[in-house]
Amino acid sequence: MAFADRLLAAWYAGHPALALLRPLEALYRRVVMRKRARFLRGESASYRAPVPVIVVGNITVGGTGKTPMILWLIEHCRKQGLKVGVVSRGYGAKPMHLPWRVEADQRAEQAGDEPLLIVQRTGVPLMIDPDRSRAVQALLASEPLDLILCDDGMQHYRLARDLELVLIDAARGLGNGRCLPAGPLREPVERLQEADAVLFNGASADSQAGFSFRLQPSALVNVRSGERLGLDLFPAGQRLHAVAGIGNPQRFFNTLLGLNWQPVPHPFADHAQFSADRLSFTPPLPLVMTEKDAVKCRAFAANDWWYLAVEAQPSPAFSAWFDSQLQRLLPGHHKP
Repeated sequence: MAFADRLLAAWYAGHPALALLRPLEALYRRVVMRKRARFLRGESASYRAPVPVIVVGNITVGGTGKTPMILWLIEHCRKQGLKVGVVSRGYGAKPMHLPWRVEADQRAEQAGDEPLLIVQRTGVPLMIDPDRSRAVQALLASEPLDLILCDDGMQHYRLARDLELVLIDAARGLGNGRCLPAGPLREPVERLQEADAVLFNGASADSQAGFSFRLQPSALVNVRSGERLGLDLFPAGQRLHAVAGIGNPQRFFNTLLGLNWQPVPHPFADHAQFSADRLSFTPPLPLVMTEKDAVKCRAFAANDWWYLAVEAQPSPAFSAWFDSQLQRLLPGHHKP
């Protein structure tokens, strides 16, 4: 197990040795709290876009389902007749320049795996740049938009925001509740009180703590051909190789178990790069991966490689709340 994986496991298991990191945690907390305070007092430079900006992020390290939620928000806003754009850091991307407009025919190495997935699924205008305020300005200069969704960016205070949606993995929660490096929190837990909405991925119902949403498997898609087939492609008890290079691989493996298959798990680091040799496993079995991983594997995929398509399903209460926020942010807009 890699060091990063061991550290992640310790954060969520509450390993006592993490107490040694508390002096560094205290320093980290002071830095992030001062940064937040300067933003709230208006003392730090912050770009205010001429259209509403909605940040979808988290306060924990690791996957919480942001990309599926971004996809749901894009589709939901479009149904309201809104022209939506997306900005992203583009983690791991190596574009020729910044900001960079992501197109569906680009390579994941150039555009980043998550931004490329979003564009290929939706065709949405999407700009990547670690400076998200610069990405927003470039996106608005390229075409008229009603609304900007910021993929992650909770802690990127150079970009002013009109709405903050925080996602939390319901199974893992906030781990030991401590900030980096003694725990998985990017900001103190009190930060949740300042967010506009908190959504728990995998929660069975809404609660006082926040709204619920689930990731619902919808189809198996052939990585090589793009053929989309039903989940009955594999019978119950089917053994298969399961590949996940995401923030929380176990959630993906659990999903496959929930479909009554028998996955042989192959966890990789988030945003891992793949090759045919790296994904050559024995014994020979069908291989199922996440959609995020599939965008990096199409060029060398075998015929029996599939990705599991999933759709975010937020609670009806969240949908109603979000619609009320759209009416508040865009009072002159009327659904056609």
